[in-house]
Amino acid sequence: MPPPEAGIPLPARFDGASARPASDITRWWTRFGSAALTGLVDRADADNFDVAAAAARIEQADAQARIAGASLLPALSAAADASRSQRSGTSGGRVASPSIGNSVSGSLAASYQLDLWGRNRDLLRAAENQSLGARFAFDTVRLSTQVAVVNAYLQLAAARDRLAIAEGNVGSAERILGIIRERLGAGTASALDRAQQEGLVAQQRATIPPLRQNLETSRNTLALLLGRPPEGFSVASVSLRSLQAPVARPGLPVELLLRRPDLRLAEAQLAAADANVEASRKALLPAIQLTGQAGLQSAALNLILRPESAIWSLAAGVTQPIFDGGRLRAEIALSEAQRQELLEAYRQAIVSALVDVENALVAVRESAARERAQAVAVARAREAFGFAEQRFREGTIDLQSLLNTQSTLFQTQDGLVQARLARLQASVGLFQALGGDFVGGTSLYAAHARIRVAATPVDEEAP
Repeated sequence: MPPPEAGIPLPARFDGASARPASDITRWWTRFGSAALTGLVDRADADNFDVAAAAARIEQADAQARIAGASLLPALSAAADASRSQRSGTSGGRVASPSIGNSVSGSLAASYQLDLWGRNRDLLRAAENQSLGARFAFDTVRLSTQVAVVNAYLQLAAARDRLAIAEGNVGSAERILGIIRERLGAGTASALDRAQQEGLVAQQRATIPPLRQNLETSRNTLALLLGRPPEGFSVASVSLRSLQAPVARPGLPVELLLRRPDLRLAEAQLAAADANVEASRKALLPAIQLTGQAGLQSAALNLILRPESAIWSLAAGVTQPIFDGGRLRAEIALSEAQRQELLEAYRQAIVSALVDVENALVAVRESAARERAQAVAVARAREAFGFAEQRFREGTIDLQSLLNTQSTLFQTQDGLVQARLARLQASVGLFQALGGDFVGGTSLYAAHARIRVAATPVDEEAP
């Protein structure tokens, strides 16, 4: 289905990328280098509730298309009837024995509406486009689910990294507290020094419960996305540092019209609206109906097959709307307005897709720069803390200087994890903006059916 004319001037290239050919991003989630993540996404493809519901909507749309197509074929029905009745024996003042009679009949009836103007074909075309749109809607839901799984997995990994850093920071703060207590015993430190460091230890301990909560929330989110109860669900441990940060070339802006399932969905809905407009207009034209009936009827079953028992009828009718209070013309106006609404939605979807890609490209570039700068900050903060701790042991600096370097190190370490998370999520956003697996405009509904049959359990271990 070629894209309809939307009247949107497409740029020659994206501002944030060169005009090189687009990357192949088939199974894009495997590019993060995590077998556990790949297993989670594949399981979500098979077991996610939203994906399964979208697949059921395809079946519904296919059934609606078959219903619409049935009007192009004759309707044929068969009927059979047998009766036995008794007539009264009293008639005209005379009394006689009642008479008993039988009646046996069988018939075939056929009807067909001539589609001279193509109205039924238009209705079928609208239903077929709705069915096609249901497949694109399925791919849109599937992509959103994959993105949600990957982001939840990244959040889980980030929570584990941040928790490990927080626990390490508590250990570092307790080590300094031990030094202060030793110096307090020797008379070279004050109770104020000890109280300040104890406050810092308590502050670092207070950061741990929210991180544990984030970890459990991310785990429960993954369980829901995989269609499983959270009880007993676990995911293999992973660190953000072990994950790759994949990049992708977006290619040309015009390619988005085929690469994104939401744009193809908008196209299919617009095509269905076009067909509905034509069907509404043709409802003003005459309708011709042909009907016929043939069968056998007899008072005795043994005579039912004789030629004299044959019955038949043929009929033709023409219906022309004359006055309906403006209902048909209002239906035309309604379908035209609905088409215009879908056209504007399609135009907006195109512009939104371009914005999504540009924003994703900016996020990938700037988050990478932020991570590099944050890594330098962590290295310098760790070096400064090492010097400060050594000089504090030697007594050449005061506690406040040590506290400042501790806090800086703790903050920069946590900031590096968040910067890494932002960079990986920016890559996810770019894959989503480019349409994910939906390269070339081919629906993956059939692949989903195969995955549901062949899905393998996720490799899990306790978090």
